[in-house]
Amino acid sequence: MKKIVISYWCFTGLLSVLMAGGSIPDILAVPDAVALFDHLGYPSYLLPFLGIAKLLGIVAILVPGFPRVKEWAYAGLVFDLLGAMYSSIAVGDPVSSWIMFIIGFILIGGSYTLYHKRRDGISRIASNKQQPLLNNA
Repeated sequence: MKKIVISYWCFTGLLSVLMAGGSIPDILAVPDAVALFDHLGYPSYLLPFLGIAKLLGIVAILVPGFPRVKEWAYAGLVFDLLGAMYSSIAVGDPVSSWIMFIIGFILIGGSYTLYHKRRDGISRIASNKQQPLLNNA
């Protein structure tokens, strides 16, 4: 169980850093982020919206509890990466630019899988602790 918890926090921490690194420039409408959106053909008014959505997704994943919100947060981060990757491909960016997307998908997949393993492990531990009490009653 300890390996799962450590792995979960490694994947989730790296995912948080990656997504925060993309969301903060979007929220602040940094010139490089605006230039990237112009290159992709999107209006710059979407930048703060996407940046805040990514930041809220990170918060939802990091805050304990709220399993349904976490599921939606993971889905939202996948949709964000898929949309960004598709846009990059559509404008003809080179294949070498896909590496960050692939890393992002690996981090999301690892964090999501380990989140479920961790949650299931905690549930089993809790149910094992309660069973002897029920048997003695």
